[in-house]
Amino acid sequence: EQEEEVVDDSSKHGGRVRNFPHERGNWATYVYIPYEVREDFVELLDLLVSHARTYASSLTAMEEFHISLSQSVVLRYHWINPFVQSLKERLASFDRFFCLADQVKVYTNQNKTRRDVCCLFLSLFRTFIGLEVSAGHFQLLELVSEVDKVMQEFDLPTFYKDPSFHISLAWCVGDLTGRLEGQCLRELQDIVDRFEDSAHLLRVQWEQIRCKSGNKYFSFPLR
Repeated sequence: EQEEEVVDDSSKHGGRVRNFPHERGNWATYVYIPYEVREDFVELLDLLVSHARTYASSLTAMEEFHISLSQSVVLRYHWINPFVQSLKERLASFDRFFCLADQVKVYTNQNKTRRDVCCLFLSLFRTFIGLEVSAGHFQLLELVSEVDKVMQEFDLPTFYKDPSFHISLAWCVGDLTGRLEGQCLRELQDIVDRFEDSAHLLRVQWEQIRCKSGNKYFSFPLR
């Protein structure tokens, strides 16, 4: 199978640059749980981003949504299949479970325990708005523990200690925590709390784990 060809163009990524340079044979890889977007979630997202832009006009809504289970790492091409097979074996015994992601929180990429670890591109500083998991944290830690074991097999970085599991909603370049925390954060949380049926909307049953390596996607169904 042919290796992917990658040409970096920061203009296509909001001025961001790669966290690590592309080299032939190196495939950017991460493990995550995908969130399948529903129409009412898009409505809530629009409300949150629209309101947050009154404090930070440069915010950009995310296009895909997930919870990270690993850092972004680099795999050599010939490692991909054994890496995926090891993931498959370690994740095979996990059952489906529910999470509640209903706490609005501001993140930055300055502190490793708070950065959005699935992004392959980073600016010098970025700020995110996300929905933090308030129930289901233990199950996510169990998944991370198994993913970490796979990372260790391949001498790759493991996940961060004491992670804040979250679904990123929007991002902007620069440190805008001063604008988004405090009053803005309280108002965003109020929007979530008041949104019709938000408790049901943000209570998610996770049914699969995914791994993205370069332009390849691998799925691992939960039981």
